[in-house]
Amino acid sequence: MTFLAELQALLGAGNVLTGDDADPYVVDWRKRYRGRALAVARPDSTDSVAAVIRLCARHGVPVVPQGGNTGLCGGATPFDDGKALVLSLARLNRVRAIDNDNDTITVEAGCVLQAVQQAAEAAGRLFPLSLAAEGSCTIGGNLATNAGGTQVLRYGNTRDLTLGLEVVTADGEIWHGLRGLRKDNTGYDLRDLYIGSEGTLGVITAATLKLFPLPVARCTALLAVPSVEAGVQLLGRARNGFGAALTGFELMAGNCLQAVVRLFPQQRLPFSGEAAQSPWFALLELSDSESESHARERFEAVLGEAIEAGLASDAAIAENVAQSRALWHLRESIPLAEAELGKSIKHDVSVPISRIADFVRTTNGLLQARFPGVGHVIFGHLGDGNLHYNVTRAPDQDETALLALQPQVYQVVHDSVHAHGGSISAEHGVGQLKVDELPRYKDPVELALMRRLKQALDPAGIMNPGKVVRV
Repeated sequence: MTFLAELQALLGAGNVLTGDDADPYVVDWRKRYRGRALAVARPDSTDSVAAVIRLCARHGVPVVPQGGNTGLCGGATPFDDGKALVLSLARLNRVRAIDNDNDTITVEAGCVLQAVQQAAEAAGRLFPLSLAAEGSCTIGGNLATNAGGTQVLRYGNTRDLTLGLEVVTADGEIWHGLRGLRKDNTGYDLRDLYIGSEGTLGVITAATLKLFPLPVARCTALLAVPSVEAGVQLLGRARNGFGAALTGFELMAGNCLQAVVRLFPQQRLPFSGEAAQSPWFALLELSDSESESHARERFEAVLGEAIEAGLASDAAIAENVAQSRALWHLRESIPLAEAELGKSIKHDVSVPISRIADFVRTTNGLLQARFPGVGHVIFGHLGDGNLHYNVTRAPDQDETALLALQPQVYQVVHDSVHAHGGSISAEHGVGQLKVDELPRYKDPVELALMRRLKQALDPAGIMNPGKVVRV
């Protein structure tokens, strides 16, 4: 039997997609990468995933694992040689268990993030991972890229939220590691090895994740901020004033939110006059375990002091859940507004918080000197040093001309990130977008260790080859 015939016998013909049926699986969310696949396999259990991997290993067929296909670096998109099998985890979508006493939830990789949040809330608990794509991204993809999101400041990224994993290895064995333990000092931490590996070492099929008590009250505010330096100082005041209750702190260039309200008239900034034209905005969220009044009192005191200190010109505090959602919707609509305005050169970087203001000022200057007139679309999670630093076309450029500059723009931005002690990938992963950039900035010993791990765990080289690290 041929490989496809064996695959169809294993999964059923309806779960092996080819031709036009495979098209949605071979293009990334940004439509930047379009590949071709030998087929798309849609198993519905860990055992069937393991059987597919064993079949691929026997035939030497490369495997590209895919979750919700919302990635931004092409990590879940096959190359255009048509040799790889796309392994969709979408049918592994069950919540296996919730343990309220242990504050854990065990879910399969194909569970949509929003469904996990809702299952936790129905059990009276909080699963805090939150990002713009939560209605379509899956837990498997979140784990594969070590996703961050808006609440990293308090709860950590996906790695910090994970206790145990179930993984299918590159030779089709199953590692049953779904332990709900917060202490397990019995050897190498394989869990952290697979998280963030983007499917290059094995396939994560399920995870045991941490839950938290639901906050009694939440307060959200949008502040008009005069500069990045003021935003950093405001963050320091918020940390001192709120402590661990500070859940999120987002910083956004004024042109980002001004584009949102221009392109989506149903949304509005809660300011008028000069504040609405502020060069920067900060979005803060406080989660309180005591009461609504206690949260509001703390919030108003700290923000009032910040305004008196000149760190903000105005503040709009949400009066209810609907207003809080509207403020977050402004932030989450920035990528949609970007898409409406046309393609841009995107960067997902992290820099020590103390050096972010200098990074933005220096990098903006370097880009303007070399590519006069390009635009800067800057927003991100200031609380954990993660910026989405994007470059848009100059008034006299079209998209093609801008994208032709990408290698040069990358070098300017990434060199500046490196000079400021940062990382060229904060939460989106490496994928195929940055795989050739990594050797420029990774410590050579670190990169060599990564290659050795890849060769040790995937000696046949079938797991998402050509992504993250080239062997």
